[in-house]
Amino acid sequence: MTAALRILPGTAAGPILATPEPLSFWGGVDPATARVMDVHHPLHGATIAGSILMMPTTRGSCTGSGVLLDLALTGRAPAALVFEEAEDVVTLGAMIAAELYGCRVPVLRLAPDAFTALARAEAAEIGPDAIRAGGFTLPIAEVDPAALALSDDDRAMLDGRDGPAVALAMRVIAAMARLQGAEGLTDVTRGHIDGCIYASPANLTFAETLAGMGARVRLPTTMNAISVDRARWQEQGVPPDFGGPAARLADAYVRMGCRPTFTCAPYLLDAPPVEGEAIAWAESNAVVYANSVLGARTAKHPDFLDLFIAMTGRAPLSGVYLDEGRRARRVIDVELPEGADDAFWPLVGYLAGLASPDRIPLLRGLAGGRPRPDDLKAFCAAFGSTSAAPMLHIEGVTPEAAGAGEADRTAITAVDLARGWQALAAGPEEVDLVAVGSPHASLTECRALAAALAAALDGGPRAPEVAVIVTAGRDTIAAAEAEGTLARLAAAGVQVLPDLCWCSIRAPLLPERTRAILTNSGKYAHYGPGLSGRPVRLGSLADCAAAARTGRAPRGLPQWLTSRSPT
Repeated sequence: MTAALRILPGTAAGPILATPEPLSFWGGVDPATARVMDVHHPLHGATIAGSILMMPTTRGSCTGSGVLLDLALTGRAPAALVFEEAEDVVTLGAMIAAELYGCRVPVLRLAPDAFTALARAEAAEIGPDAIRAGGFTLPIAEVDPAALALSDDDRAMLDGRDGPAVALAMRVIAAMARLQGAEGLTDVTRGHIDGCIYASPANLTFAETLAGMGARVRLPTTMNAISVDRARWQEQGVPPDFGGPAARLADAYVRMGCRPTFTCAPYLLDAPPVEGEAIAWAESNAVVYANSVLGARTAKHPDFLDLFIAMTGRAPLSGVYLDEGRRARRVIDVELPEGADDAFWPLVGYLAGLASPDRIPLLRGLAGGRPRPDDLKAFCAAFGSTSAAPMLHIEGVTPEAAGAGEADRTAITAVDLARGWQALAAGPEEVDLVAVGSPHASLTECRALAAALAAALDGGPRAPEVAVIVTAGRDTIAAAEAEGTLARLAAAGVQVLPDLCWCSIRAPLLPERTRAILTNSGKYAHYGPGLSGRPVRLGSLADCAAAARTGRAPRGLPQWLTSRSPT
C-alpha cells in the first residue's frame, strides 16, 4: 500500500469521519459549532471537531480557509485532514493557523487504495512516521518539494527587504507553490480579495494581524462583497456585535490599499481582465467566470493567499496559469430542452459541478441555447458551488473550448435535469422572500427584473407579505439609478442593497418572519438553506417576479421539463 504524504506536519488521534463527496467549508460547516450545515451533503448534521476528517478534496468557496482557521483558533477543528487529491483551500487555512498562531492541524494525502482502507476504520492515530488504524499501519512519507526557482526580487522579499509582512507572504506563497509542484512563480496584474467577508472572527483576526504588521497591496486590488452595508448598517438595525467586526474587517483591507468595490462580481466592473491576462482572484464564481468566459488566468486562490499575492505581485506558476492546466479532462454531453428559460443555466451549472467535481469539463450541446452574459454568470456561480475545478469550457460559447485533452465522458440528460430541479426546488410553494443577486446582480439583470415585475403586477397587486431584495455592487446601483431602473424597482417594492450579498445577509435585513425563499440563483439555492435556516427554491426571474404578486413558487417542473420526469 502506497505511503501517505505529509502535506502539513503534526500528530493526532480521533474517530474517522469519512465521506466520498467533497465539502465546501464555507457554507458547508458552521464555524461556531463545527457542524456540517450543507443540507445537500451526506455528512449533514455531523460534527467534525476532533475527527480524522477524510474526503477526496474540498469544493466550492475560497472562504473555506477562513472557516478552518476559525475552527483551529477556537479548538473546534478536525484533529487531522486526510485527502485523496490535491487540496489548497483548507490546507492554506491550516498553514496560516500554524504559521501565525501556533495551532497545528495535520494534513495528509493518500493514494486511492490507502484512502479506501483507512476510511473503513473506526478511528486512527497519526504519529510522526505512520498512521495506525485497526489492523494496519500506513507509513508516512514527506512530500518531495519541487525545486522552486525564485527570482532575485522574490528572494529579497523572502529575506525581509520589504518588511516582515511581505516576508511572511512570500514564505507562504513559496510553500504553496512547492505543494502544487510549481517550478516557479508568475507575475500577476491585479487581485481580488475574498477574505473581507466576515465568515468568522478569524477573518478579522488575520486581517488586523496583517494590517498591524504594515501590510500593503502593490497591485490594483478589488474587494469582494462584505457582510454589511458599510454606510448604513447601524441605521438598518444590524447588531453591533456583528456589524462592528464586519465593518472593521472591510476597513482593515481598505487600510492595506484595497479598493472598496465590495462586489462578488468583479467582472462587472469597468475594464475587466482580458484573454490571457494573469490575475489573482479569489471568490469562486469570479474565478470560474474569469477563466471560462473571459479567458483570463487565475487559480482559485484561497482566502489569505489572495492578500499575500496582492502584496507581492507573485503567484505559483501552476494549474490554470499554464496551458496544460486549462485542458478539459471530462466531456459532458448535455441534453438541451426546447424552450428552456433562464433558470436552465444555474440548474445545468449545478449539475455540471456534481458531474465534474474534481476536473475541468467541456460541455457539449449548449451552444444552441445562446447563453447571455447573465446566463453564464449564473452557470459559473452554480458550477463553482459544487465543483473544485477553477474553470469549464462550453463548446461553441467560451473562448478556449476548441477541444479536450485526455478526457472521459458523461452526460446530463433531461431526466437528470428534472431530478436536479426537484432537489433545488424542494420546500413549500408559499414563499415570503424573493432573493436576487447571488452573485451580485448586473445592470441587465436589474432591468430584466423591473420589466418582469411590471408584467407580473399588471395582473394584480403586489403581495404585501412578500419581500423582494436585490443585492448589487455600488457601480451597478449607480448606473441603475442614473437610467431610472432603480426607481422602477423601488416603485415595485424592491429593496436594493449595496456591499453585501446573499452569502452574508442575516436578520434584520433577512426578515425574521421569512419562512421560505425563492431565488434565481443556483448558488444560493445550494448554500441558502444552511446559511439562512430556511428552505430555498430555485426559479426563473419571471417566477421571482410572479411570486412578488402571488406569494407562491411554481408547482412542479417548469414547462420546458414537463416532457420528461424522473423515473
